[in-house]
Amino acid sequence: MERTELFTLEHISLVIDGRHILDDVDEHLHDGVATAIAGPSGSGKSTLLRLLNRLAEPTSGRVLFRGTDVRDLDVLELRRRAVLVPQRATALTEEAFAEVRVAAPALDDATVATLLRRVALDPEELRGRQPSSLSGGELQRLCLARALAVGPEVLLLDEPTSALDPRAGDAVDAVIRSLVADGLAVVLVSHDIVRAGNIADDVRVLHEGRVTARGPAARLDLAHELMSPPHDGHVHDEDDPRAHGDTHAAHLHGTERQEQEESP
Repeated sequence: MERTELFTLEHISLVIDGRHILDDVDEHLHDGVATAIAGPSGSGKSTLLRLLNRLAEPTSGRVLFRGTDVRDLDVLELRRRAVLVPQRATALTEEAFAEVRVAAPALDDATVATLLRRVALDPEELRGRQPSSLSGGELQRLCLARALAVGPEVLLLDEPTSALDPRAGDAVDAVIRSLVADGLAVVLVSHDIVRAGNIADDVRVLHEGRVTARGPAARLDLAHELMSPPHDGHVHDEDDPRAHGDTHAAHLHGTERQEQEESP
């Protein structure tokens, strides 16, 4: 069964001060799955994520969203359809229910409560509370509820668990998987290769701005691909998802954790 394309990146390059941040990235990201972008520090992961909703612009090439060049879409509409949740969870209001309503002020309490339950938060416990009183994991999930409030077609998550302890990170991972199971597409950047493999259906590995491996998470040796890029420039395809029909591959277990956080 052929997958529906969500984003298409056609020969994307980004050059800043003579340095190739991204170099001829030619990829297809699919709907209804979680796709992880992995790679060592400075490989261009977060930059690639920001291209998807025009928080960054390529030097050459183009990005398509559901077959339409993103430059032909209203940028605010694009950013409501493809919502980016930044690495550091930051509250914008002084009350939890108001936080969910930041971009959707007309939401009633019942809808806000439903969104909070979607991210495994108890609305009765949060009603009237200040976001600053929440734990890091709770605040990250509150920010996910805020993103869901606008009805996005895809969430773009930049290092969603990097600032969390393992238990809080596991709770966020469970929420992400539940959202994907409900049909929401997710594209996430993670420096933690174990988490990337456990959350994602598909993985793209970047080295020095180039994709060096792609495929279902369960069929890539992610630790090897992360640490040992091919010297011949050949991309390691493991059942390239552009031609493969699996929608939810089994997840990778037992790889070594890599703590290579990407520089801004």
